[in-house]
Order: sequence, then structure tokens, then C-alpha cells
Amino acid sequence: MTRLTDADYARAEQMLAPHRARHVPGSTVTPQWLNGGTRFWYRVGTRYVVADPAAGTRREAFDHARLAAALSLASGHAVEAADLPFAAIEFPDRDGTQDAVRFSAFGSRWEWSDHTGTCTRVDEAQPGPLEFPSPDGTWIAFRRDGNVWVRSRDGGEEFALTDDAQPHHDYGCLPDAMSARMAMRSFGLEPPFQAVWSPDSTRLLVHRLDQRGLAEQVLVESSPPGGGRPVEHRFRYPIPGDEAQATMSWTVLDVATRRVVRQQDEPATIVHPSAVVYAWWSGEKGDAVHFLRQSRDARTLELRRLDPDTGETATLVSETGKTRVDPTAQLGEPPMVHVLGSGEILWWSQRDGWGHLYLYSADARTPTQVTSGQWLVRKVLWVDQADRQVWFLASGLDDDPYVRRLCRIGLDGTGFTQLTDDDHDHDAVSPPEGGYLVDRPSTPAVPPRTRVLGGDGQVLIELEAPHTARLEALGWAPPERFRATAADGRTPIYGLLWRPHGFDPERRYPVIDHIYPGPQIHRADPSFNAPLNGGPEALAALGFAVVAVDGRGTAGRSKAFHELSYGDLGYAGALDDHVTAIRELGHRYPWLDTDRVGITGHSAGGFATARALLAHPDFYKVGVAVAGNHDNRINLTMWAEHYHGDGDLEELSNPALAANLRGKLLLIHGELDDNAHPYQTLRLVDALIAADADFDMLIVPGAEHAFLRRGHYLVRRTWDYFVRHLHGTEPPAYRLAPLPPPADPG
Repeated sequence: MTRLTDADYARAEQMLAPHRARHVPGSTVTPQWLNGGTRFWYRVGTRYVVADPAAGTRREAFDHARLAAALSLASGHAVEAADLPFAAIEFPDRDGTQDAVRFSAFGSRWEWSDHTGTCTRVDEAQPGPLEFPSPDGTWIAFRRDGNVWVRSRDGGEEFALTDDAQPHHDYGCLPDAMSARMAMRSFGLEPPFQAVWSPDSTRLLVHRLDQRGLAEQVLVESSPPGGGRPVEHRFRYPIPGDEAQATMSWTVLDVATRRVVRQQDEPATIVHPSAVVYAWWSGEKGDAVHFLRQSRDARTLELRRLDPDTGETATLVSETGKTRVDPTAQLGEPPMVHVLGSGEILWWSQRDGWGHLYLYSADARTPTQVTSGQWLVRKVLWVDQADRQVWFLASGLDDDPYVRRLCRIGLDGTGFTQLTDDDHDHDAVSPPEGGYLVDRPSTPAVPPRTRVLGGDGQVLIELEAPHTARLEALGWAPPERFRATAADGRTPIYGLLWRPHGFDPERRYPVIDHIYPGPQIHRADPSFNAPLNGGPEALAALGFAVVAVDGRGTAGRSKAFHELSYGDLGYAGALDDHVTAIRELGHRYPWLDTDRVGITGHSAGGFATARALLAHPDFYKVGVAVAGNHDNRINLTMWAEHYHGDGDLEELSNPALAANLRGKLLLIHGELDDNAHPYQTLRLVDALIAADADFDMLIVPGAEHAFLRRGHYLVRRTWDYFVRHLHGTEPPAYRLAPLPPPADPG
């Protein structure tokens, strides 16, 4: 094999996600709504743009050159129009126009007016990264010592709305076990705070979390900043089967009267942070609060109404299943539950084996199925209550079951219309009040061509049409979307295949399986901006063929497809499906060397990586397992109790298979990983030592689950490991620069 050079590593470095995004400006348009959504602004590269769908216009948000000159003069700092040092951007609405922009720069708050051509300092209290401004801009809510506080935007007032917080029984926080405390600390931030303002800016909805009585866990920081003795970090961390779990209840806080209204029924068990965001105000002023409540085993999902004046609750919809009942197709997506002004409830359910919409009458007793068929609704975009229609994204209508299309249907189930029929995956959003859609269709080869669509799918504005020329100049080629057959011999499964840079069909290339097995999501999106892209492209730049496969047991298709991993979470993502698919690709493409197959993944992907080498030792030869949850008996409660059910937890343990190791395995973990603890890896290490097996390990001091400050180091060590043991050559001495933060929207 030809030895890789510094130049090869440098090209691979440019494929990593933060760099990749900057090589395709305009590929990520994130609308920021103005005037209730009648207009919006977004950033593309270094430019700021405002779109007005009603007028059909797209224009620069302001004169970038004039603003840069004025800010340079006012601040005393040199400012370039192509690199405006903006943060916390706002567009104040004055008489229905966006004539001004406010922003933070050089430690001050500024306002620029295109009309006057002036840039002046503004004396106002700016929300911090974990603070929430009220919709009218009058108040800022924040958390202090576990209590909820507010201060006026003009800085004239500041006071507490609660005063009874106690250690491990406080307001607005996330469970220790999934709050990313160590990651927040690496940026100098406190743990996350969550609260929701009422539409009229008079009240706050906040949860109170009770973690008292939960089992405590300790992480040791070996090399604290400034030196000195190692430091212990203690937090509450329940595991599957523990009787004590975190609980939460809702509280409504009135800013003017400082009245506290508490939920009157029993607190709910919470094993995942989604529970704290599955709540919203209803009505123009906030006449009611609605929230979702899931049982500890996730087999019951309820929609409840909370009276913000009394704290009384009522259950409106309750659905129970033999396995997990979800409000979305994938964990982390917005719940597809909408309470209409009529009192009717639009509800998403997999009760017929697919994910469809149901309309409950105001008494919540007579549901009518709105959508049906062997496909699923993926996201509700816009409900027009006057014309009784709903716009949504659906998948399964295409030959590829993961491709999403824009659709519309009447709330009575009639008039189903597909508004898009191309082969692109449509990722769309709509403003809170609806009226139009911002559509971002793409394929793995074609970046999103963003446009504004009307309700009939007609194009109102063309926004961005990015290209990949800069990526291609670096050697990038798009992945191939493929279909293969699962290990059962009949189920079609899908994935992506990246060819090596400088591809020569006469050569034979080692293969790397880039895995995340779910079960809460699927891995191989048919879109350009798939969440885990970047890593596979970098490995392809180093001369590897790379595959990503969605095996059975992952989300995004039928309930039956997903349920294959229920009761057998160790099967999530179906490793035997991966083996079968890669072998099938090897027959299809002789240039794939399926005698040299490696695998890598992070978190659940780390678990699957070690599992692959232990369960399929004759197939997988090299693995790099990062932050793996190798023993789910001591992992976060949710994974076993929600996705494994009553199955034997011994089946979720990689250490039980340690004696099977024959390939080369590198285990990487951060010592301050407060999600999947480093003890997960060390338990596997203990079992490997007991089995007298050879392996490699890297424990990264100070690193948390995402390796935010040390990511470049583990990436380079991963590359080196595959180059040395799969490519068969010694890696170059190249060193990666610290990874930049993700690109700003655009």
C-alpha cells in the first residue's frame, strides 16, 4: 500500500463537519422569524439576508459595508464587511419594517439603522446564553441558586419568582444524568435552564425537578485547571431497575403578582430531558398549558391540560401500547401533537403499525384517522384551522423509505396531495402561524436549494442554490445511496457508500463501517447535511471505502421494523444486517476488500463497534470505539427501560463477550463523561484483561462525552489506528488543529 502523507491528512481534515460546512456556504438556511413569521432573516456565509414571502422579495438585511465602516468608527476597532463580529442579533420591528438591527460586539450592545446610517451604543441588559427574554422584550428570565429570577430589560428591576429551591430539588434544570454538565463547564457555562414564557409575557412555565434520594455517582478529574490535587465531581445518576428516579412537576409563575401556581397531581417520573420541552402555552394570551406525560416504561403517553390559574390538570388523550408509545418518529424531534382552537386534538400515533395523524373531537373520545397507508408522517409543519388543512413531511412514499416529501391533507382525511415528487429529501419548516413553507430539498450529492413555497407548493422566492465546487476541488465525491437485503433474506435496508478519494476501480480498498445503531434515530440520511456526515468523508480522503447502514431495529420506518430491537437492545441497528450488506456490496463492487473491514462509532456507536468485534470476530478486523456504553446494566435508565423493555439486561453487556476478541480494538473515553461514564469502558477493559485479550485504550483527561475541547486529538488517533492496522502503513506525523465550532446558520 502507498504510504499516506501530510497532504492526505490535510485534505481529510477539511472534510470534517465544521470545515465541510464552510466549503458549501448557503447549504444551511435557518430561518429566524420576524413579526410572528410574516418575514424572516438568515445568515449565508458572512452575509445577512431578510426574506418577505408576501412581497416575494429577498434582500440583504442591511448595507454591510456602511455598517462595518460605522461600527469601526464608533467602536475604535477595525471591522470588515465580510467578517462582521456579530452576536445576539435582533431586528426591531418599527411600523412593519426592519430598518434597524441590534447586535453585540466588542463588549457592548449596538444599533444600526440603514435609514440614518448611524451605529450607536444601546444601554440595555442583554440575555445571556442560558436566559430567556419575554416575547415583548420587557423581561429576562434566568436561574440563580436553583430558583427562577427575572430582571427588566432596562436593568431597573431584578427579583426572584421562587425562593424554595433546595439541593437536588430545584427549578428549570435538567436531570444530572443527561444535562451535559461537563460539556457546559468546558465553555464556562452553568447547567442548562429551561422555561417558557406565556404569549402575553406575563407568566413563566417552569418545571421543578426532584433528584433527592437518587443514587450518587462520582467522576474524578485527574488534571484540573491550575493543577493541584485531583478533583471529584458528584452527581445523581440512576440506572435501570433503581426504584428511585428523578421526578418533575410543572409550576406557573406570575411576574406582576409573583404568584406561584403548582401542578396539583403527582409528579411524573422523568428519565429523559425531552419531558421538560414537551409542554407549551395555548391561546393568544396563554389560557392553558398542555404537556405530554410518558410513563416510566414509555408504554403509556398522555396529553394533559394544566389550568395556569389553579394548577388543576386533566387528561385529554391517553394511549397505551405493548411497547414504547412515542409522539414522534425519532427521539428529539418536535412532538406531533396540536390542540386546535376548537378543542380538537391532532395526534400522531403508530397504532396501525405506521406513524399517522388522528383527529380527536373536543371531548377526546372519537378519534378519526386523518392519514393512512404504508408510510409515515415525519413532521407536522402547519395547521390551517380556518380551512381545516394540515401540511406535513412524509416518508415512505418514495422507493427510498427515508426520503421525505411535502404533503397536504384535509383534517377530515380527504384531499391528500403530494406537493413534491422529485427524488430529493425535503427538510422544511414553517413559521408558528403558518402561511408558507421554507423548503430545503437535497440529496447526498446535491446541497439544499432553499426556497419559500406557498400552500400549493408554488415557489414564492428562490433563496439559496449552493454548490460543491470547493469540496470537489479538495477531492470530495458524493456518497452513493444503496439498497441491500437484510440478514433475514427479505427486508430491504438502505445506506450510504463513500468511495475513496482518487478512486481507482482496479484497486482493492479496505472498508470502514461508520455506525450509529439507534434505536432512537436512523443513521444514513438521504440528505446532504446528515448529522453524522464529515467523519465518513474524512476517512474516504485517507483511502478507505466507508459505509453507513440502517439495519432493522432503527427508527424512521414502520413500527415492526423498529420493534426488532425491542427486548433485544444489543441487536439495535442489526449488526448481522451490516455484515450482510457489506458482503453484498463486496459482490457488487469487486474493489471493496471485505476481508479488511473496520468499524467505528461514538456513544451507542462505540457500544456497537466493540459489539461488532466481539460478536462477529471473523468479519470485523479493526475497531475504534469512542465513549461507548458497553454495559447498559449501569447505563442511563432510559435505554434499557424504554427500548429494551423486560428483556434480559445481561444481553446488553459487551464485557460478557470479551473472550471473543481477535481483532485490533482501540477504546477511547473521556474521564469526565457524565453521560456514558468512563467506567463503561473500564468494565470492558477488566473483562478483556480477564480473558487475556490484547487491546488498546486511550483515556482523555478532562474530556466529556462530546470531546468538545479534545476532539481533534481523538480524530487523529482514530485515523492513525485505521491507517496502521487496516491500511497497513505507518501514518504521517501530521497534527490536526483544534476543531472550530460548528458554522453559524448559513
